[in-house]
Amino acid sequence: MNYGLNGRIALVTGGDSGMGFQTAALLLQEGAKVFLTDRVPDRLEQAARQLSAHGTIEFAVAELTDLSQVEALMAKVTAAFGAPDILVNCAGITGKQGDFLDASDDDWMEALNTNLMSAVRMARAVIPGMKDKGWGRIVLVASEDAVQPYADELPYCASKAGILNLAKGLSKTYAKQGVLVNTVAPAFIATPMTDAMMQKRAEEKGTSVEEAIESFLDEERPDLVLHRRGEAEEVAAAILFLCSAQASFINGANIRVDGGSVATMST
Repeated sequence: MNYGLNGRIALVTGGDSGMGFQTAALLLQEGAKVFLTDRVPDRLEQAARQLSAHGTIEFAVAELTDLSQVEALMAKVTAAFGAPDILVNCAGITGKQGDFLDASDDDWMEALNTNLMSAVRMARAVIPGMKDKGWGRIVLVASEDAVQPYADELPYCASKAGILNLAKGLSKTYAKQGVLVNTVAPAFIATPMTDAMMQKRAEEKGTSVEEAIESFLDEERPDLVLHRRGEAEEVAAAILFLCSAQASFINGANIRVDGGSVATMST
């Protein structure tokens, strides 16, 4: 299938691994030019080097909680390729986990600033150029936790609920200028983030990581009926479609890639 992305300019945040990395690979394979960003220099450079086999890629380190770094990033993207046609915002953290009463204001602000406000900053940075072109695609990565919160990770859940609301609001505001905004909501995907969660669980329970994953599925995600971790490539495929010409009538939608984990029919 031709996704109509040849020559498009894509900016992918959180791109040094996991869903961001796999999305960048698919975009490159479809002929898009990709600008990759994340915040760990060595990992980002290594990711860009690997992805260069697929097409035209540039990269720059940026901390998206810092507005000045977002502005500097946009200047580098524009100098390299021009204004982005596509934003895929994968940057995010798990944040503070555990009992609600143990989470401080700083813990809450860390999750909100990284997961929600970084998306706000990135959308604000790219929308003017997309409006000028009359064409744009913004895909923000949410989570099953946005609509099915878990008591031991409420800062993360709240920040991802904000992503859904932000995307819906933006979709209503800029669609007439050709800018379509959607979200994907993954659940328990094999990424460095969930690797760390499962390693911690294994250490706490005195089991192997594989056993920790099995017990997590049984005890914490009983509605994930496929009973496995998803693959980053499976999320990337949904993101790619939302970026494509074929998704020209999809706006303000949330696409679940969750193995059935969300137990209701709601968003």
